[in-house]
Amino acid sequence: MVEKKSSIGDNSKKAGGRSGRKKFALTSLKIEPGVKLAKRLELGIPPNRLFTTALTHPSYVFENPQFGRENNQRLEFLGDAILDFVIAEYLYLSYPDRPEGELTKMRAAVVNETTLARKAHEIELGQELLLGKGELVSGGRERPSILADAWEAVIGAIYLQYGFQEARRVILELLKPAIEEVAKGNYGDYKTVLQEKAQRDEKEVSYQILLEEGPDHNKCFTAGVFVEGDLMGKGTGRTKKEAEQHAAKQVLDFWGSENDD
Repeated sequence: MVEKKSSIGDNSKKAGGRSGRKKFALTSLKIEPGVKLAKRLELGIPPNRLFTTALTHPSYVFENPQFGRENNQRLEFLGDAILDFVIAEYLYLSYPDRPEGELTKMRAAVVNETTLARKAHEIELGQELLLGKGELVSGGRERPSILADAWEAVIGAIYLQYGFQEARRVILELLKPAIEEVAKGNYGDYKTVLQEKAQRDEKEVSYQILLEEGPDHNKCFTAGVFVEGDLMGKGTGRTKKEAEQHAAKQVLDFWGSENDD
């Protein structure tokens, strides 16, 4: 009678050890995303994985459903509301002589994708983002929209984990320089501010060069900005971009004066 060889040894080798338990490849990160960021923001070690959620882009969840992670969109919703409130409160208390329309314009110049993405870049937020492969190879860590959204999500996570005062501290420490510039009248990218305000109001904005005058070495352009197809402002400049910026500023000034009435 031929004795059958036990297959336990072979199975254990296939399973990855004597215990017979299957070993899985390590998929978790050595350092949970958000730990380094929390340290840079002078916060304590995150008590749970909410910071990781704030840094988890929807593309990562879509490509890795096995991890059971939540993406950062809900936290972004919360952080956006907190950010708006903190900046509105600060502007109201710090600039008592400014009318409502100007305060609205100041807040829009500070709380926008361009500014938030720049601040997110300053604190190296992009380096800790969890992105899908497609977003990763296409430069997602540097994309302004992704950085701005993640920054708002981080604010939401700070509020839930550390409280309102810490969220307020972080927001103002990062955005006070931008507020001070705006208070001096340096609104910067008027086209971006106008575009984001129009998007919130669900209005379409477009630009058109209305007039081009002068010789090649001394051109003067007149640009028009259209809101929902209606000409709402004009601006002139030595370049087309400069003319468009001035046109956008005119519309923002007009909307601000409307709010003052």
